[in-house]
Amino acid sequence: MNIKAELAALERLTTGELAERYAELTGEVARTRHRRCLMRKVAWRLQADAEGDLSDRARRRAVELADDADVRLMPPRRRPDAEPRARTRTAPGAGTRDPRLPAPGTAITRKYKGRTLQVVVLADGFEFEGKRHRTLSAVAKEITGSHWNGFRFFGLRTKR
Repeated sequence: MNIKAELAALERLTTGELAERYAELTGEVARTRHRRCLMRKVAWRLQADAEGDLSDRARRRAVELADDADVRLMPPRRRPDAEPRARTRTAPGAGTRDPRLPAPGTAITRKYKGRTLQVVVLADGFEFEGKRHRTLSAVAKEITGSHWNGFRFFGLRTKR
């Protein structure tokens, strides 16, 4: 059997044909329909058949390791007398401001289509023409009518 030719032929097979080839080689139905995964599995089996599978010593060692392992299928149950754990966590960085933003009270200005636009930075959002917005992107969308990254629209991106 020419392994290189067999592996090259796998590229031309459809996903269904690869699944059939897998079943033919292993005697098992393929549990996946992911083409690349099937190709790898079929290629591995072809190479293992041609060049030899695991040695008997390796098989015995694998069985020893598998037998020795305590595999949990379910998480351990909590004891009724155990202290309850906290159920809420704060996200890392919660409450920190984006470093690209100027301090609250600062006015961000930009010229757009002949108008000078001014947005005031608030502690919890932005104010534009008397309206409050949660994000700069929302302000940019109101101005342009289409989605923009607010930092990019107002030129507040960091230098790379």
